[in-house]
Amino acid sequence: MYRLDKFSKIGVFDSGLGGLSVLHTIRQIMPNESLIYIGDSGNAPYGTKEKSEVLNLSKKVCDTLVSKDVKAIVIACNTATSAAVNELRRAYDIPIIGMEPAIKPALRQTEGKVLLLATEMTLKEEKFHQLVDSLEEGYRIIKMPAPEWVQLVENHMSESDYVKKEVEGFLDKVTEKIDAIVLGCTHFIFLKPYIMAYYKDQVEIFDGNMGTALQLKNLLESHKWLNDNSEMGSVEIINTKSGVFVKKSYEMFDWLEMRDEF
Repeated sequence: MYRLDKFSKIGVFDSGLGGLSVLHTIRQIMPNESLIYIGDSGNAPYGTKEKSEVLNLSKKVCDTLVSKDVKAIVIACNTATSAAVNELRRAYDIPIIGMEPAIKPALRQTEGKVLLLATEMTLKEEKFHQLVDSLEEGYRIIKMPAPEWVQLVENHMSESDYVKKEVEGFLDKVTEKIDAIVLGCTHFIFLKPYIMAYYKDQVEIFDGNMGTALQLKNLLESHKWLNDNSEMGSVEIINTKSGVFVKKSYEMFDWLEMRDEF
């Protein structure tokens, strides 16, 4: 049985760097909580793998987090959520919180076409199709996989000119007029400034980070597991890709801390 109480840490994981943006949002609304983040960049990207492989990789990461007696796990990855959340919830006796593309608020707050950018697996999984089918205005959604953007964030964020060119080249393929974009992969949030520049700030951009963080907070409140310590919680970042990449992960997190739009 896990040794859980309100002072236990929260586990967060993603296929790589993308979930650091979720980690940052959790940190913003629950600064007293201590967090352990695992980025599985050694096996990235998840979005182009078979569902069974994503499940196995996710379970391996969760086993590591559970061994550290975390009181909850946030799957800061839309792909892993689509492929594995139900199985992970059955496997562990702690709350598992997943990600969902922010389609509902995008449709609620706009009237035109909504471009959903995600990985191939997220778009083809039954969980996503059930979500779209349940929405009266789901017909307004344009679905586009952008798997190359994951590698863009994982490997090229220091090359701003190259990133700008790649983002613009991809968005040039969007032929319909759109009112909003849903970022259905946490990696894509790092590209938000480039997307906004391409559309000259004329489209609204939605992501699921705040909704996920608030769901986590509500869940902890219901279990009476919110940390009421007055001190700032700790943050531990682990990455499965060794060497300089771990340092890069820390630098990316520091960069996020200084950006209000995240």
